[in-house]
Amino acid sequence: MSASPIAAPKPLAAVTGASSGIGLELARLFAANGFDLVINAEDAALHEAAEELRGSGAAVRVVQADLRAPDGVTELYDEIRADGRPLAAIALNAGVGQGGAFVETDLGHDLEIIELNILSTVRLAKLALRDMLDAGQGRVLVTSSIAAEMPGSFQATYNASKSFLQSFTTALQDELKDTGVTLTSLMPGPTDTEFFARARMLDTAVGRGKKDDPAQVAEQGFAAMMAGEARAVGGGLATKVQEAASKVLPDKVKAALHRRMAQPGSDS
Repeated sequence: MSASPIAAPKPLAAVTGASSGIGLELARLFAANGFDLVINAEDAALHEAAEELRGSGAAVRVVQADLRAPDGVTELYDEIRADGRPLAAIALNAGVGQGGAFVETDLGHDLEIIELNILSTVRLAKLALRDMLDAGQGRVLVTSSIAAEMPGSFQATYNASKSFLQSFTTALQDELKDTGVTLTSLMPGPTDTEFFARARMLDTAVGRGKKDDPAQVAEQGFAAMMAGEARAVGGGLATKVQEAASKVLPDKVKAALHRRMAQPGSDS
């Protein structure tokens, strides 16, 4: 009697910021499309997300760690490499924001934006891309934002961090062309997540306004990543119109428009 064939291991994907919002929706898509997962966030809700994802048949490993610290990035990447499988895809999605006038916001909060949105992304990209190049293939999704294309009055550090990610991703796309490794920038507009509450922006026009479905945004980003496309504008028609307008309006006008959306008290 012949032995049953051993099933090939599933491809491995990693998602940061996976406990809620766009990150959780991306993790659901990876699991539904035959990937095993390493997921990360700093909050305990990550464990609930893992249980749900395992219900879809994916093997899920959890790294509850703060990526603002280099040790958190190291802990996550050690777990990604723990079973020897190559990393097929990674969604660099973790991010944080802060609303308010720059001269009034807490400096520590501004630095947290830089540490999480920029530094953790650079650290993880360095590790992941080197391994992917050695393997000759891999897909990277970077959650940027429509905010990357607008000077962010009353969200100055956040928008600047997303502009960094946009430039960084575009540069790496050129560096890595024809290598088998692709990078995709996901550019959501205002999305129905916990972002605005955490950023203390519920008294702003954008905080109270209509938002896109995070599941739709994640689907658009996932499809673009799997197709090796350079970018995906996530969300509905209003977000796509905003992205198109940002290409032609001068920065001074975009900053004034952003003030109308993000200035504290603009919801009244």
